[in-house]
Amino acid sequence: MSGEDKPPVPTAIAVPPPPVPMSDVLVAAAELPMGQTLQVADLRWQPWPEQAVATGYITRAASPKGLEEMAGAITRTGFLAGEPIRPQKLARADGGFMAAILPAGLRAVAITIDTRGASSAGGFILPNDHVDVIRTYRDEEASRGGGDSQVSETLLQDVRVLAVGQLVQERNGTNVVTGETATLALTPAQAELVTLAQKVGQLSLSLRSLVDSGRATDPALDERPETAMTVVRFGVARQQPRR
Repeated sequence: MSGEDKPPVPTAIAVPPPPVPMSDVLVAAAELPMGQTLQVADLRWQPWPEQAVATGYITRAASPKGLEEMAGAITRTGFLAGEPIRPQKLARADGGFMAAILPAGLRAVAITIDTRGASSAGGFILPNDHVDVIRTYRDEEASRGGGDSQVSETLLQDVRVLAVGQLVQERNGTNVVTGETATLALTPAQAELVTLAQKVGQLSLSLRSLVDSGRATDPALDERPETAMTVVRFGVARQQPRR
């Protein structure tokens, strides 16, 4: 062996990484809109890394009949294809559809809107948009001096629209929705206020930007002096304070 000869370099043997433990997770087989009643064909089991299985995922190991058990539930929010199914986003169809998708603690209240869109941002308000509720009414005190004095004020801010007419989900790229009513998600106190305001005036919806939805309300509106609605019952007028 000459001095120029070198020992062969040992060939590195690539060791494959250990297999990642997988678990079957129940996912949406296709895109599911809000309010859809699940069928078995809407769901499927999909292998999922066990380390990525979050709390609330439905696994085949824990729920072997999870696919059949979830059938018949109503989606409270939309699901993307392949998105894990979470029971928190579903509701059992024990009651009506609107009651199933309504967030806990809120009430669904329908208000009358102009079919031409005059009181609903030209008809461009869609389900799940956020709006301000504007009340227009006749100022009885100012009208005593003659004429007809009308006043507008923002009654509520950043209210979620549950439905417009009978439509609760935008479909097929719909951009304009028309209907006789808009159903809003309100607290019990807001529901009382809107119901009374609609009896003694006219309500309009002002569409909020997506950027503004969920932000703090305008403090200038909250600092307005307390106003009251005039309710006439059996010819006797009384003041109903605004909340």
